[in-house]
Amino acid sequence: MDTIKKPRIIVALTVILVVASVGMWSLWESKRERLILATTTSTYDSGLLDALVPRFEAKYHAKVDVIAVGTGQAIATAEAGDADVVLVHSKSAELTFVAGGYGYHRVGVMYNDYVILGPSSDPAGIRGMANVAKAFLAIRDAGVQGACLFCSRGDNSGTHSEEKSIWSEAGVTPSGNWYLETGQGMGATLTVADQKQAYTIADRGTWVSYESKVNLAVLVEGDLKLLNPYAVIPVNPEKHPNTHSKMAVNFVQFLLSVEGQQAIGDFKREEEILFKPIARDIDLAKTLGFPDQQQELSWYDFQ
Repeated sequence: MDTIKKPRIIVALTVILVVASVGMWSLWESKRERLILATTTSTYDSGLLDALVPRFEAKYHAKVDVIAVGTGQAIATAEAGDADVVLVHSKSAELTFVAGGYGYHRVGVMYNDYVILGPSSDPAGIRGMANVAKAFLAIRDAGVQGACLFCSRGDNSGTHSEEKSIWSEAGVTPSGNWYLETGQGMGATLTVADQKQAYTIADRGTWVSYESKVNLAVLVEGDLKLLNPYAVIPVNPEKHPNTHSKMAVNFVQFLLSVEGQQAIGDFKREEEILFKPIARDIDLAKTLGFPDQQQELSWYDFQ
């Protein structure tokens, strides 16, 4: 009898331990505070969030839900109260967001740059140009002549805003059969540009992630106009009281911390650093459009 009962007791105890462990895990999971991050496709497609989010979740016992869309849509999501914090890259849209009272304490986190891509044959002859506006003008001229196409995201993203700013500087309102709008994210737009062997503009992070998948080449880079700073902005709890405002501030503090900034600077794809931290480089942050960087850092450090 004893030899029969012992295995049954062991099995029963094992089942109890498993059930108890599952229950404790479920309880632990349920107590993790959720944070909704609305951000750009570039931070997602590049893989940067995979390097940052797990560290933050472990440090703050949180669960981050990521909405990766264009900057315009990310900000619209936050304005509707459907996100707690935004990580985006369009200065004009960011300032409008803050001025409307939807976000507060905008601060610079990092930057990368844009590159102008196109077919290796380069029918517009822009390879190596130092001035991106002149390169766009050459693309327009070749496009009107039927020699090339330009592929735009056309989605009100930060990249689309940058593109429109360059066209404006070139004195061009792009239109016609040579100018195609995909209405999609960066990865999808790169795929279309590859299929049509068209020119396009992309952030370097996404480009490095897609470089091996498409037959395009970097033709123009290095113009200061192509620098691409990113800001992080919590949603204002006075506008949307139900947001996880404390966890949103914790997320910003993490990005600004030595740990967060080092993780950003250490992140690589294909042995290339994709984003450069700027949170503690006050002079550079001011140059890239964050005149109140020191004051904002002091505010976050005080929290």
